[in-house]
Amino acid sequence: MSDDDAGGGGEEYLFKVVLIGDSAVGKSNLLSRFARNEFDQNSKATIGVEFQTQAVEIDGKEVKAQIWDTAGQERFRAVTSAYYRGAVGALVVYDISRKTTFESVERWLNELTMHCDTAVAKMLVGNKCDLEDIRDVTIEDGKSLAEEKGLFFMETSALDATNVQEAFEVVIREIYNNVSRKVLNSDSYKAELSVNRVSLVNKADSTKNRCCSG
Repeated sequence: MSDDDAGGGGEEYLFKVVLIGDSAVGKSNLLSRFARNEFDQNSKATIGVEFQTQAVEIDGKEVKAQIWDTAGQERFRAVTSAYYRGAVGALVVYDISRKTTFESVERWLNELTMHCDTAVAKMLVGNKCDLEDIRDVTIEDGKSLAEEKGLFFMETSALDATNVQEAFEVVIREIYNNVSRKVLNSDSYKAELSVNRVSLVNKADSTKNRCCSG
């Protein structure tokens, strides 16, 4: 990256995206596959919340997504609820081999709506599509729910990387498109636009803290 690119003259995009869904649906492995192209067969339940930042290129611009891995276990929900705030994207994940995780999607969507102040780009993700032989949720069921709720939909496999990159990038691009439209039509951004610098997502959120324990 050149000094000009790294300096204050360019636009900077930082989006907060949350991964939500029941415990053991594969949220942490989706994140590690997307951010580091890794998969941990012995992945343990996430305690609290942790995040990673990943850059993608959209329309020639570097867009950074700060992706939060939100613990799905019920006993941690009180800890993680604050971390929905400021999110502009969400991947709602279920396990295609466990119908109960699919049945929980509506509750997770309600929780997301409750805690998010802004319109959120949402993707319904049926993870573990490599487990076709023990599938418990059909593709049609996933598509139908996504259409009903106005969500993007994709089936993924963190194990073999199927559609993982694509799922995250669809959400990030949708956020970018949403915010670009909002910026163009909002008087409140005129000062930033006048110096060609648009800063998205509360920087305090992005630098504050990492809430996780071993």
